[in-house]
Amino acid sequence: MPDEPYCELQTTHFQRLAGEGSSFRDCISGYPLCSPYRAMLMSGRWPFQTGVVENAVQFPDDEISLGVTFRNAGYRTGYIGKWHLSPGDERGEFIPKGPARHGFEDWQVWSNTVHHFDAFTFDPDSGEKIERQGYSASLMTDAAVNFIGAFDAEPWMLVVSWGPPHPPFRAAPAETKQLYDPELLELRPNLPAKVPPILRQRLQGYYAHISALDKELGRLLHKLDETRQAERTIVVYTSDHGTMMGSQGLSGKRLPYDESCKVPFLIRYPVIAPGWRSKLLLSSIDLFPSLCGLAGLPVPAHCAGKDLSAAIRAGNDTGPESAFLMHVRRIKKGASERSYSAPLFRGVRTERFTYAVADDGLWCLYDNQEDPYQTRNLIGDPAQLRTTDELDELVFDWLRRAHDPFPLDALRKQRSVHH
Repeated sequence: MPDEPYCELQTTHFQRLAGEGSSFRDCISGYPLCSPYRAMLMSGRWPFQTGVVENAVQFPDDEISLGVTFRNAGYRTGYIGKWHLSPGDERGEFIPKGPARHGFEDWQVWSNTVHHFDAFTFDPDSGEKIERQGYSASLMTDAAVNFIGAFDAEPWMLVVSWGPPHPPFRAAPAETKQLYDPELLELRPNLPAKVPPILRQRLQGYYAHISALDKELGRLLHKLDETRQAERTIVVYTSDHGTMMGSQGLSGKRLPYDESCKVPFLIRYPVIAPGWRSKLLLSSIDLFPSLCGLAGLPVPAHCAGKDLSAAIRAGNDTGPESAFLMHVRRIKKGASERSYSAPLFRGVRTERFTYAVADDGLWCLYDNQEDPYQTRNLIGDPAQLRTTDELDELVFDWLRRAHDPFPLDALRKQRSVHH
């Protein structure tokens, strides 16, 4: 969800959530791609630990998941929406049962969500396919509202996984599309000088999806108010990745640029000062332990990230120095690595800098303080050698901590050539 002051987004309920709670300026998706991010959220572990290094890779049944952790602590657990942690779930080949439910008792995995309309779910007992007509996010919210109303007398943990604002953007509801005239929308200053007309249409759909989700968020907040659970419920809104939407002349994700890896993180919890706009650097690997900490649960020993709940409660901006960034390409059979447009890379995002090393050498360095739209690549600038060295050391450290086989020797060689 963009936060630039010129943004014309109509988001009454997102603004309410941020005003009654807190918004985080620097929440980072360490691997800005659906499945790897979701596996980090669900497991608290790195992609090379779970094996989920690409989309459509099976999330292991024996992982100690977020659902298992909260269920073992006495919570009623629910999952509603897009799962994307099984090879066939988007094609309807996934029947949720047994360990594959990962501790979620009320289990509504949706398939065919890529089109945003007319998806289907499964009967949780028989696995029978159930076709659903309408905007999938609204139907998911219907189920979530029912869940909140049914279990208001016991502790619960619910994940609602909406699909939008994911492409296709043209599939946004007509009523929210009407809110935005594509010809009047302001564009980010890091787009190419000549913007194709289709980009404005995509931006219209992107905004329309966000406004549609805003309505669904409002329904959830209203249900919490109606059932008098708002004062004892932690509400979090975040995302698995962003989208380039033409910035840097690129589309999609899997990239270290802010449009790809920076994601919203809004949280409302009575102990957190309302309206706090946090500068705390929060990464996807930190979400599992931090949610446990906020709920007062012991953080499982397997979690690789940091529990930042104390800083969040206190309104303290002091936290991790950097967030690890990566893209791990799966090589298709019979295809070369170069068949993927997004390069293999590792890097870091700090409060000030974005730095990435690609598989063929040094790639990018941006000073986000002086150049917030990342238009000037400082790689190779002699004045930045010390900064590059310091950021290299952060990358080396993250590679070790993440059990990442990215070739350290090649990186060190590249450093020596660089000097």
